[in-house]
Amino acid sequence: QVQLVESGGGLVQPGGSLRLSCAASGSILGINDMGWYRQIPGKERVLVAAISSGGNTQYADSVKGRFTISRDNAKKIVNLEMNSLKSEDTAVYYCNAWINTYTAIWSEYWGKGTLVTVSS
Repeated sequence: QVQLVESGGGLVQPGGSLRLSCAASGSILGINDMGWYRQIPGKERVLVAAISSGGNTQYADSVKGRFTISRDNAKKIVNLEMNSLKSEDTAVYYCNAWINTYTAIWSEYWGKGTLVTVSS
Protein backbone atom coordinates (compact mmCIF):
# COMPACT_ATOMS: atom_id res chain seq x y z
CA GLN A 1 0.00 0.00 0.00
CA VAL A 2 1.40 3.36 -1.07
CA GLN A 3 1.04 6.59 0.84
CA LEU A 4 2.02 10.18 0.07
CA VAL A 5 2.21 12.35 3.16
CA GLU A 6 2.59 16.11 2.87
CA SER A 7 3.95 18.46 5.49
CA GLY A 8 4.91 22.11 5.79
CA GLY A 9 1.71 24.00 5.13
CA GLY A 10 0.51 26.84 7.30
CA LEU A 11 -0.11 30.55 7.57
CA VAL A 12 2.40 33.00 6.13
CA GLN A 13 2.37 36.72 5.42
CA PRO A 14 2.52 38.05 1.86
CA GLY A 15 6.11 38.09 0.68
CA GLY A 16 7.04 35.25 3.01
CA SER A 17 8.26 31.74 2.32
CA LEU A 18 7.18 28.19 3.02
CA ARG A 19 8.62 24.80 2.22
CA LEU A 20 6.35 21.86 1.50
CA SER A 21 7.57 18.27 1.65
CA CYS A 22 5.99 15.03 0.56
CA ALA A 23 7.26 11.58 1.46
CA ALA A 24 6.24 8.44 -0.37
CA SER A 25 6.12 5.15 1.48
CA GLY A 26 4.91 1.61 0.98
CA SER A 27 5.58 -1.13 -1.51
CA ILE A 28 7.35 1.03 -4.09
CA LEU A 29 9.43 -0.35 -6.92
CA GLY A 30 9.97 2.99 -8.62
CA ILE A 31 8.71 6.57 -8.86
CA ASN A 32 8.41 8.47 -12.10
CA ASP A 33 7.08 12.02 -12.23
CA MET A 34 6.32 13.78 -8.94
CA GLY A 35 4.54 17.06 -8.55
CA TRP A 36 2.50 19.54 -6.62
CA TYR A 37 -1.00 20.66 -7.45
CA ARG A 38 -3.22 23.15 -5.71
CA GLN A 39 -6.92 23.65 -5.40
CA ILE A 40 -9.11 26.54 -4.30
CA PRO A 41 -12.69 25.76 -3.16
CA GLY A 42 -14.96 25.64 -6.17
CA LYS A 43 -12.08 25.48 -8.63
CA GLU A 44 -10.30 22.64 -10.39
CA ARG A 45 -7.08 21.21 -9.08
CA VAL A 46 -4.21 22.67 -11.14
CA LEU A 47 -0.56 21.84 -11.61
CA VAL A 48 1.88 24.03 -9.73
CA ALA A 49 5.16 22.25 -10.45
CA ALA A 50 6.39 18.85 -11.55
CA ILE A 51 9.72 17.06 -11.68
CA SER A 52 10.71 13.94 -13.57
CA SER A 53 12.82 11.14 -12.16
CA GLY A 54 15.72 12.63 -14.09
CA GLY A 55 15.23 16.08 -12.61
CA ASN A 56 13.48 17.89 -15.46
CA THR A 57 11.09 20.47 -14.06
CA GLN A 58 8.04 22.38 -15.20
CA TYR A 59 6.14 25.18 -13.51
CA ALA A 60 2.85 26.97 -13.82
CA ASP A 61 3.42 30.46 -15.24
CA SER A 62 2.01 31.99 -12.08
CA VAL A 63 4.79 30.56 -9.90
CA LYS A 64 7.82 30.70 -12.20
CA GLY A 65 10.72 32.45 -10.53
CA ARG A 66 9.12 32.15 -7.09
CA PHE A 67 8.70 28.39 -6.50
CA THR A 68 11.31 25.66 -6.80
CA ILE A 69 10.57 21.95 -6.92
CA SER A 70 13.18 19.35 -5.99
CA ARG A 71 13.30 15.68 -5.13
CA ASP A 72 15.43 13.15 -3.34
CA ASN A 73 15.02 9.86 -5.15
CA ALA A 74 16.76 7.81 -2.48
CA LYS A 75 14.46 9.14 0.24
CA LYS A 76 11.38 9.20 -2.03
CA ILE A 77 10.72 12.85 -1.16
CA VAL A 78 9.59 15.79 -3.25
CA ASN A 79 9.85 19.36 -1.95
CA LEU A 80 8.35 22.66 -2.99
CA GLU A 81 10.17 25.79 -1.91
CA MET A 82 7.75 28.74 -2.14
CA ASN A 83 9.09 32.30 -1.96
CA SER A 84 7.54 35.72 -2.43
CA LEU A 85 4.17 34.27 -1.59
CA LYS A 86 1.05 36.12 -2.64
CA SER A 87 -2.51 35.97 -1.38
CA GLU A 88 -3.48 34.22 -4.60
CA ASP A 89 -1.20 31.33 -3.65
CA THR A 90 -3.63 30.45 -0.89
CA ALA A 91 -4.92 26.94 -1.57
CA VAL A 92 -4.76 23.33 -0.52
CA TYR A 93 -1.60 21.86 -1.98
CA TYR A 94 -1.55 18.21 -3.03
CA CYS A 95 1.41 15.97 -3.66
CA ASN A 96 1.19 13.75 -6.74
CA ALA A 97 3.34 10.88 -7.97
CA TRP A 98 3.35 8.12 -10.55
CA ILE A 99 4.51 5.02 -8.73
CA ASN A 100 5.36 1.51 -9.79
CA THR A 101 4.42 -0.94 -7.07
CA TYR A 102 5.49 -4.52 -6.65
CA THR A 103 2.52 -5.53 -8.75
CA ALA A 104 4.47 -3.95 -11.63
CA ILE A 105 1.69 -1.46 -12.37
CA TRP A 106 2.25 2.28 -12.70
CA SER A 107 -0.47 4.20 -10.90
CA GLU A 108 -1.12 7.80 -9.94
CA TYR A 109 -1.21 8.59 -6.24
CA TRP A 110 -2.28 11.67 -4.31
CA GLY A 111 -1.59 12.96 -0.85
CA LYS A 112 -4.39 14.22 1.36
CA GLY A 113 -3.33 17.85 0.94
CA THR A 114 -1.88 20.58 3.11
CA LEU A 115 -3.36 24.05 3.48
CA VAL A 116 -1.28 27.10 2.63
CA THR A 117 -2.77 30.42 3.66
CA VAL A 118 -1.09 33.66 2.63
CA SER A 119 -2.55 36.52 4.61
CA SER A 120 -1.52 39.48 6.71
